[in-house]
Amino acid sequence: MFTGIVEESGTVERIRHTPKSIELTVRVGSTGRGLNPGDSLAVNGCCLTAVKIMGSPKRRLVRFDLLQETWKRTNLQFVQPGSLVNLERPVRTGGEFGGHFVTGHIDGIGRITRWERSGMDHVLDISAPAEVMRYVVFKGSIAVDGISLTVAGVKKGGFRIWIIPHTYEVTALRQRKVGDAVNLEADLLGKYVEKFLSRRR
Repeated sequence: MFTGIVEESGTVERIRHTPKSIELTVRVGSTGRGLNPGDSLAVNGCCLTAVKIMGSPKRRLVRFDLLQETWKRTNLQFVQPGSLVNLERPVRTGGEFGGHFVTGHIDGIGRITRWERSGMDHVLDISAPAEVMRYVVFKGSIAVDGISLTVAGVKKGGFRIWIIPHTYEVTALRQRKVGDAVNLEADLLGKYVEKFLSRRR
C-alpha cells in the first residue's frame, strides 16, 4: 500500500527484453536506502518488486522484472534510458499518511492534453479511458504516475489537475509534455462503493 506522496524521481538506466520478462533498471537515491531484493517500490505508481540491487550508495541501481501484462498496461513501455520515473516506498506501520490509499495497481493509461504554467502553478489536463473516468469526481483523489492529486475539474473524457511548484520540482512531471502517457489509478474507495451498491440491487 502506498500514499501517493512521491519521495523522489529516479532515472531509467536500462531496459532489456528477455524471453521471460522485461528488465527495468532504475538509478535511485533516498528510496534505495534499506531496500532489499524482494521489497516493493512504486515506479510511476506501479508496484514493482526489486529483484537486484547494484552499485554504490551514491549510485544505487535497482533492477525490476516486468511481466508483459505490466508492460502493456502501464506507461513504462514508453520510458527510455534517461527518463525520469516517480518513486515511493510502501507506507510503514505508524508512518505518516499524507495522500490517499494507492495500491500500485494501474487502472489505465491517460494522455496529457494540456500542460502549461499558470502563475506560480501548472495546469494539467488529462484524457482518460471510460474505465477510469467512472470513478473521477470533482475534488476527489486520483493517482497520476503515482502522485496523489486532487481533481480540479471534470469534463467528458478527461479531467484537470493543478500542480503546485513543489510537486513539479520533485516529481517526473517536470519532464512531461503534451501527448505523453501517464499511469492512472482511481480512488480505491470509489471502487468499493460501486461494488457494495451493485450487490444491493
